[in-house]
Amino acid sequence: MQRYLCIHGHFYQPPRENPWTERVEREVSAAPYHDWNERITAECYAPNAEARILDGRGRVRRSADNYRSISFNFGPTLLSWLATRAAPTYRAILDADRASRERFSGHGSAIAQAYAHPILPLASERDRRTQVVWGIRDFVHRFGREPEGLWLPETAADVPSLEVLAACGIRFTILAPEQAAATRSLHAGEWRDARGGRIDTGVPYLARLPSGREIALFFFDSALSRAVAFERLLADGDEFVQSMLAAFPAAEHGPRLVSLATDGETYGHHHRFGEMALAYAIDRIDRESGARLTNYGEHLARCPPVHEVRIVERSSWSCAHGLGRWSEDCGCRVGNPQWTQAWRKPLREALDTLRDGLAVAFEREAAPLLRDPWEAREAYIDVVLDRSPGSVDAFLGRHGAWPLDGAGRGRALQLLEMQRQTLLMYASCGWFFDDISGLESVQVLRHAGRALQLAGRPCGGSWEARFLESLEQAPSNLPECGTGRAVYERHVRPAAAASGPLDAAREPG
Repeated sequence: MQRYLCIHGHFYQPPRENPWTERVEREVSAAPYHDWNERITAECYAPNAEARILDGRGRVRRSADNYRSISFNFGPTLLSWLATRAAPTYRAILDADRASRERFSGHGSAIAQAYAHPILPLASERDRRTQVVWGIRDFVHRFGREPEGLWLPETAADVPSLEVLAACGIRFTILAPEQAAATRSLHAGEWRDARGGRIDTGVPYLARLPSGREIALFFFDSALSRAVAFERLLADGDEFVQSMLAAFPAAEHGPRLVSLATDGETYGHHHRFGEMALAYAIDRIDRESGARLTNYGEHLARCPPVHEVRIVERSSWSCAHGLGRWSEDCGCRVGNPQWTQAWRKPLREALDTLRDGLAVAFEREAAPLLRDPWEAREAYIDVVLDRSPGSVDAFLGRHGAWPLDGAGRGRALQLLEMQRQTLLMYASCGWFFDDISGLESVQVLRHAGRALQLAGRPCGGSWEARFLESLEQAPSNLPECGTGRAVYERHVRPAAAASGPLDAAREPG
């Protein structure tokens, strides 16, 4: 068999929990469901675990678990919600990864994701590492194995981000073809320009990094992925199969991989019954296509790279301007063409300034309480995943500067929780859409507000004033919303006030 197919689904929702209550509030736009997590679970996540396959007369022939046959990643914050609010679907996802290991030569189809879905090239060096470490530890906690690959949110990449992945033991990631800059043979030869998507996506590549480390890169078929996501290819299961098979070159020399990558929500949420088209395609490929389904880990083991690649620095799959969609008014938008995204840059600058100020405060306030504050922050994911008294005691026993008493114990945990909130406030969806008053932008502001509250008066008071001044420079497109400061005053302050005063001895969570 020389022809291999890999279908990747990136399943993700931004954190939706109120940072003070850790519960998802009602989202009117998701009606008739309580919130968007609940709605998309009903439309996509659950149906893909039991997708119906019809016969020629439209009768249900059988059902299939799509997750067992595709490559996929789930955002850690989404998995956390699924574990408590949609347990059967959550268990099906974990079971599917175990089953995929049997199907794909011991290589599980699930891969990890940077924890809070940040744009890693825009993150600080310290945050970049913590986001990757937390994503890996969350994956191991849930799937019971080390991940081979890791999804870069929005496939946003630069060499420092690849360095972090390689340093953490990640073997591969997935990029868009437009993110390739140049390729050459691993053995010799001149670099060939690959910009503008001019790269052969049918083989894996090796990125040799300045540190001496290496990481494999797969580039998905952009035209095929676009047809699935935006051109209604899922309306006909047979056409879907034919399009995948047609992507193989007429003349084949050695093993060839056709891979496509889209948001996982494409299959059932963005396209109704898309999970059924996917199940039908998988079934037909397995039975009669002359191509074999695989995942990236198995294919990398079977076909190691023989070519090297350089990437386009600070590039992504969803912004033609590199990383502009998350940092400036680049022109990328979802809806109203008359609206400006001039609010994006001030929002990021406000959060960056807040992050840096709270980092200094964290280091100062935590130094008497924790042996190494930043090492403790990196390990704090263990408490996030298990807040039982025994887990917290073990964590503080490892990282406390001394046997912490009630007040010291509470303050140390508050400071670490403050740092968790600063990581959550960088979820990429906060910049993706069209206005700072939208659900996703309000959510990142709420995480900022919670971080400020947890910081407390000794280190948070003056930073809130500076933060609000910066938000005044972020204009909303809606006159009634004013600026980012007004959005904060309307949607963040009331939530903080409702939570009551913060007791320095009380353990958060």
